[in-house]
Amino acid sequence: MEIVLAAAIGILGGSGVYLLLRPRTFQVIMGLSLLSYAVNLFIFAMGRLRLDAMPLIDPRQGADPALYTDPVPQALVLTAIVIGFATTALFLVVLLASRGLNGTDHVDGREPEED
Repeated sequence: MEIVLAAAIGILGGSGVYLLLRPRTFQVIMGLSLLSYAVNLFIFAMGRLRLDAMPLIDPRQGADPALYTDPVPQALVLTAIVIGFATTALFLVVLLASRGLNGTDHVDGREPEED
């Protein structure tokens, strides 16, 4: 399970960095989104990967920290998802306004050469 999660974080991070280096604004926005997903997965994994473990203390089991998951990374990731969604929506609105004014979504305002 850990190798799959590590591979997913690496692929998302690498794809995000690649798209950040592209000249089109939409590709940069998608790169930022992929990079934020990779960071969210990384933070989530720092809270230990445990199945069927409660984040709250059960009085019957006691307060042994090995029996529970850490709720702080889960709360941080949830907050980061909401903030990331809002900033992505803002970026897309700015992209549409820029495209309406310039007629292109290229970073320097020119159409790129054919690949």
